Amino acid sequence: MALINSVLSWIIKKRIHQIELFMKYPHEVQQEWLKKLLNTAKDTEWGRQYDYKSITNPEQFKERLSINDYGSLKPSIDRLMRGEQNILWNTDIKWFAKSSGTTSDKSKFIPVSEESLEECHFNGGKDMLSIFCNNYPDTKIFDGRSLAMGGSHKISEFNSESYYGDLSAIIIQNLPFWAEFQRVPNRSIALMDEWESKIEKLAMATIEHDVTNISGVPSWTLLLLKKILEITGKQNINEIWGNLEVYFHGGVSFSPYREQFKRLIPSSKMNYLETYNATEGFFGIQDNPNSDELLLMLDYGIYYEFLPVELVDTEKPKTLSLEEVSKDVNYAMVISTNAGLWRYLIGDTIKFTSLNPFRIKITGRTKNFINAFGEELIVDNAINALAIACEKSNASILEFTAAPIYLEDGKNATHEWVIEFEKAPESIEYFTEILDNALKSLNSDYEAKRYHSLMLHLPIVRAVPKNTFYNWLKTKGKLGGQHKVPRLSNDRKYVEEILAISGLG
Repeated sequence: MALINSVLSWIIKKRIHQIELFMKYPHEVQQEWLKKLLNTAKDTEWGRQYDYKSITNPEQFKERLSINDYGSLKPSIDRLMRGEQNILWNTDIKWFAKSSGTTSDKSKFIPVSEESLEECHFNGGKDMLSIFCNNYPDTKIFDGRSLAMGGSHKISEFNSESYYGDLSAIIIQNLPFWAEFQRVPNRSIALMDEWESKIEKLAMATIEHDVTNISGVPSWTLLLLKKILEITGKQNINEIWGNLEVYFHGGVSFSPYREQFKRLIPSSKMNYLETYNATEGFFGIQDNPNSDELLLMLDYGIYYEFLPVELVDTEKPKTLSLEEVSKDVNYAMVISTNAGLWRYLIGDTIKFTSLNPFRIKITGRTKNFINAFGEELIVDNAINALAIACEKSNASILEFTAAPIYLEDGKNATHEWVIEFEKAPESIEYFTEILDNALKSLNSDYEAKRYHSLMLHLPIVRAVPKNTFYNWLKTKGKLGGQHKVPRLSNDRKYVEEILAISGLG
């Protein structure tokens, strides 16, 4: 195995030279990708409609195409799901990554082309290994196995030629044969969608292997590690996997989970590497182990634009190309990809921490949200669910806010809702149950995390006295029509302040 480890490490580190090239020539690389994307799609329906053949520079591209969200691309995506082709992209689209929905749809389905799998997602996976090997030249990562936490949705059929599932499930389903030699568990377990059975089988299938690296979303990975300790009776993971070196994580902020991982894996040899791998594309990798910044990956078949957050809701906003951005400004990301997402506003916000090379930090979403465990709960979900709960319980609401309670020793992971009722329900328990069920019906990711209370437990609803939110705004000096109560937040700052004012803190 030592020879295999040496050969694989040598091959994968060759990629570092290419990474250094796009770091040195970022604008030229991005210009080339825009040109290639337009040329590849020039004879598609969209290419003909917007005359891609005649576009010669980014300015013409931005003038000709409006910024799109899922709603504006949905008619084309729906046709693709029915089997039509050559609409957004020139090669056949057979795979669709399922993600949480918009205001009108419980789920959205992002097209995944063969090119986006190969040039973006697979290259991102290989590059995180390349960067790790480059940073830790004495690694023995390939002497053991790679544990990959798959998605919560198995592969399903739209029709005989179109399939959907979590992005991670699609990636596992399409991995090249050689990648299967290193990965555990096998596909039959990795692609299961019944999570109680899946966690048990994941644990049993991996305990006996020499796992050297793990990848996955922190919340689900913690669940697996705790199940493994429960089954084995061991005190920590190092007693089971003594050669474990690195955890590749992404999807949600790692901050709330870091100390829990350190308790479960108390090894000075353990490393953590963050990635920015969204449903729409693989965008960033932590290339410096001493910094939580992410290197923006510029040669994955994605052309980037950046929209100052304050312009998101304006008509025909002007985006910036990479050479025009500034440090420490909050931007919404707009992407054009090798899967036919054209000038697509993905909803994430970032700021640049470095312009040479281009490194970023994820700052949040373009809308208020809770995404502590991958549930991607947005304000529209919350408002619609509360309306349903009020209607069924004969209640009415004046103000509300919500935040997560993080998974800690002695605490269950859940959402805490602080509500000032105009007319309180007769039973808070009944109101909570209806709210929870409504959120499940509106958001597939929330529904998955609530399944059998395996990750998220039943929400906690706290009714506060009248004028609580008024008094909170007053303490902030924010009384008046332009000041609004934050509806959802990914941290507990607002909730704890409001509870303290209410006397319930």
